[in-house]
Amino acid sequence: MIIGESELPAAWYNVLADLPEALPPALDPATLRPSRRADLARLFPQALIEQGDAAARWIDIPDEVRRAYALWRPTPLLRATGLERELRTPARIYFKDESHSPPGSHKLNTAVPQAYYAREEGVARLTTETGAGQWGCSLAIACSLFDLQCRVYMVRLTCRSRPYRQTMIRLWGGDVIPSPSEETEVGRRILAADPDCPGSIGIAISEAMEAASSAPDARYAMGSVLNHVLLHQTVIGLEVEKQLAMAGDEPDVLIGCAGGGSNFAGLIFPYVPHKLRGKAIRFLAAEPQACPTLTRGEYRYDSTDAGQLGPLVKMYTLGHEFVPPEIRACGLRYHGMAPTVSLLAKLGLVEAVAYREDECFEAARMFAAAEGTIPALESAYAIRAAVNEAVRCRETSKESCIVCTLSGHGLCELASWSVDRNCTPQRSCTQEEFPHGR
Repeated sequence: MIIGESELPAAWYNVLADLPEALPPALDPATLRPSRRADLARLFPQALIEQGDAAARWIDIPDEVRRAYALWRPTPLLRATGLERELRTPARIYFKDESHSPPGSHKLNTAVPQAYYAREEGVARLTTETGAGQWGCSLAIACSLFDLQCRVYMVRLTCRSRPYRQTMIRLWGGDVIPSPSEETEVGRRILAADPDCPGSIGIAISEAMEAASSAPDARYAMGSVLNHVLLHQTVIGLEVEKQLAMAGDEPDVLIGCAGGGSNFAGLIFPYVPHKLRGKAIRFLAAEPQACPTLTRGEYRYDSTDAGQLGPLVKMYTLGHEFVPPEIRACGLRYHGMAPTVSLLAKLGLVEAVAYREDECFEAARMFAAAEGTIPALESAYAIRAAVNEAVRCRETSKESCIVCTLSGHGLCELASWSVDRNCTPQRSCTQEEFPHGR
């Protein structure tokens, strides 16, 4: 079901206004004192810095951003009746299909406002990282909409496994730099220690931050983790609220894959006030056993990037030096989790589960056959969690409303579905591989 264009959200929901406990402040990496807005100005446009610690419950969406949203929003909320039949479950399964955006994922929800605010402040170029390619594609098209230059530091593993994502970024006018690279001090240092380093999201973030800091007309754009990014993604959950009401249904469990936490947060944040008022609703984050941030990480202050150039935030983390194994769901290879999601998990409001890659791809193949949509490799983790919940309903003869995000499609990553592809280890990490975690 698709709500009308006039029903697009007019404001983003700011969960900071309703948190039961204050979010620990970000710290300056040099002084280890709470970051001042002026300290962050070398990286981010001022409007985004202000959104990151805003007290207001609602932040108005600029008209120009809203008009850009109308290119693909609202996205459909679909009933997965084929999957329900396949599982023989009494559960009602819905998926919020974010693959309808031009780059095919939810990432454009924040790329558009980040590019808009950068242009409004006279910025000429944005630099960023990308772990799976969807964010890099999204920022490239957003920069083209607002006449900005775009440079994307793409994790080396992704460059090898997702060549079509590189093509899309370049078609929309962006530059692609494999990370780690020889273009930055951080990249050169890492390559000197390990010339075959596959890269990580944390490393690519450092390179993008270094590049932005060295150019007065450039700023850095982040695709997940930070509060302003999660704020922009709440259009997902706000639409789901209206769409489920139209269907006469209410969610019992909301599910999303979790790398840095943006699509998961976008779905659940508008429902946080309902849960705090006592509504029996579960928030379930699905992550890989190869990078089990919420399930095996430590809740503490850590850097957002491997080179420790950005602010330190309190989050569940495996340690900023951790380089995850080469899994196919490249967008979930981040060492930390969004501070706001982390706090909700610490308070017991968010649950987390970690899966092996093979069991997620089994669920994704079942979904593709039953529903006709080939999901993004990251979305396979959310689908696995939804399938498990539906099977549990079958075994207990319990009806339940399950909603998960299809954060994007997998049409650009079809080579990764090959069953004989052997560059991906089908295993979880050992404790020794992330000694800074739990």
